[in-house]
Amino acid sequence: MQTSKIRETIQMIDEECLDIRTITMGISLMDCMDADIHESCRKVEEKICRLAKDLVKTGEDISREFGIPVVNKRISVTPISFLVAASGGDPVEYALALDRCAKKLGVNFIGGYSALVQKRYSHGDRELIESIPRALAMTDYVCSSVNIGSTKAGINMDAVKQMGQIIRKCSELTADRNCIGAAKLVVFCNAPEDNPFMAGAFHGVGEGDCVINVGVSGPGVVRAALAQAPKDAPLDEMADLIKRTAFKITRMGQLVGREASKRLGVPFGIVDLSLAPTPAVGDSVAYILEELGVGTCGAYGTTAALALLNDAVKKGGVMAASQVGGLSGAFIPVSEDAGMIHAASCGVLNLEKLEAMTAVCSVGLDMIVVPGDTKAEILSGVIADEAAIGMVNSKTTAVRIIPAIGKKCGETLEFGGLLGSGPVMQINQTPNGVFIDRGGCIPAPMQALKN
Repeated sequence: MQTSKIRETIQMIDEECLDIRTITMGISLMDCMDADIHESCRKVEEKICRLAKDLVKTGEDISREFGIPVVNKRISVTPISFLVAASGGDPVEYALALDRCAKKLGVNFIGGYSALVQKRYSHGDRELIESIPRALAMTDYVCSSVNIGSTKAGINMDAVKQMGQIIRKCSELTADRNCIGAAKLVVFCNAPEDNPFMAGAFHGVGEGDCVINVGVSGPGVVRAALAQAPKDAPLDEMADLIKRTAFKITRMGQLVGREASKRLGVPFGIVDLSLAPTPAVGDSVAYILEELGVGTCGAYGTTAALALLNDAVKKGGVMAASQVGGLSGAFIPVSEDAGMIHAASCGVLNLEKLEAMTAVCSVGLDMIVVPGDTKAEILSGVIADEAAIGMVNSKTTAVRIIPAIGKKCGETLEFGGLLGSGPVMQINQTPNGVFIDRGGCIPAPMQALKN
């Protein structure tokens, strides 16, 4: 039955670039805590390699048998700051252990070098955050995230200030590798515990011991469907078409996730409904918005079109999946989306417009490349603004911003692979240090008082 449904879905969307962006295995490391950091790292390696030994093979087998690309096989783990609190020592030891696991298992990325400091720092948080630049410079596959705010807790402005400094250090330490360190670091507000997408994935403390989460893709599928519609079709009809297409995409993710869960003997978690683009021409969220009629992404009307798209994707996807979670919406990473790259390069799309767009879509300012001389307090200001949008609107927002060391506006930073390349965008350099240096916290909004 599952095979016939998968083949039916493939036939319905033939030649429209559908793929499963990621199968992510979430693994709890709570039982790996030890007062001896070396013993704790040994336990971490043993558990991850035991549970995920067949993850890559399973993804490849499903891809081959069902004819649907499974692009990435990934692992997310318990925020490592919890383990640091128990063991002490240099947190980078954990990063090196995670990197060894990724290399042994052949996964694309491993996430969870993370800390949750939305209200205050607890023991282990500061040590882990301070170690992030070294950890990302010394590893190849480890991704990091820090949650600095939430609707319930407010925004930890001490952490916001620190993260601006950390991002700069990440770029500086990996300047010889196109500043890749900063590209593997996400700063969240309202971070979800079941996100399968990197670089922000971690296995939340409310999750089970091990789980399979799936992230779907499919911007090319949505764009192809819209391209066949009449150019004068009203927007409510276009929204309905997106819903029906999102149902097909999500059903594929649900079936692949169930199959991976059965073969690995691991409970199935969620399908993340997000439309995740790639640098490939045609596989672009920006092109969907342009198909709706905004001309070039960034023109007036773009935010409204993105709101329509995001809502329709959620409504269509929810009907196709038993459990929906993660980020679930439309990603707008500049370097990973050919249409976004074009719009930014020709000056139509700027940071201010991107910030407005994040109020109605998933994630936030993602894979934004800025001049290499951008000061840490400016980066912190970007984080604070984006966190405020998430906090007030009770949604996930995030910042993945890369100061391109040695580069100026108009130049390009090349990452290669799925991360693509990003134009160095102009950023408002007006001093904001007095605000950032105040520290403390921005209290939770009235929306937090729901009890």
